[in-house]
Amino acid sequence: ADYYQLGFNLRSNIFQGGPLESRSLMKDSYTPDVIQKAIRDPKNWHGRRTDELGRWHQKNALNLNLQKAFEEKYG
Repeated sequence: ADYYQLGFNLRSNIFQGGPLESRSLMKDSYTPDVIQKAIRDPKNWHGRRTDELGRWHQKNALNLNLQKAFEEKYG
């Protein structure tokens, strides 16, 4: 019963979603020059180094997406 009630609410668009304008704690906390000078290193993600296993998972995800796209296009 709860499942069907949830489905009805989703179809009725009762859950309107989040606000149209998003807010960022970083943008609210720092001045624009600090954000522009921030260094974005893809190998250092939030203080965590990307290791071989992380790179393998990234390549594997790309490979799976590529295989799916080929199957959709060529059958």
